[in-house]
Amino acid sequence: MRNKLSLFILSSTIFFLSFVIIPPSQSCAKSTFVVHGNCFMCKELIEEASHSIDGVNYADWNLTSKLITINYDNTITCLDSIHFAISKIGYKTDKLPATKKGYKSLPFCCKVSGACKPLKTK
Repeated sequence: MRNKLSLFILSSTIFFLSFVIIPPSQSCAKSTFVVHGNCFMCKELIEEASHSIDGVNYADWNLTSKLITINYDNTITCLDSIHFAISKIGYKTDKLPATKKGYKSLPFCCKVSGACKPLKTK
């Protein structure tokens, strides 16, 4: 009898807790920005670099639009760190040029003309 009561209490608790709605975390941020690339290998490398940053939950780079959409925890990382990680592997973002070392290590198909040139400031 005692086991049945314990089981009933446990299952009732789980049932009622399943209706509790937990609000989304205020620390979740979403951002979209330009990353210059050419091909599906670029997509893989750009998304991999983004995911290498702690706190990045989602990264999807669109080959046609050249836009990457990032979801990240802004209590763990910041957008500048994500731009830097992408720049470091040889890709130009709308905030940072590609590093020369990263650009040189890219496969030929992934090299975008002018990727290492400094950005124009307004």
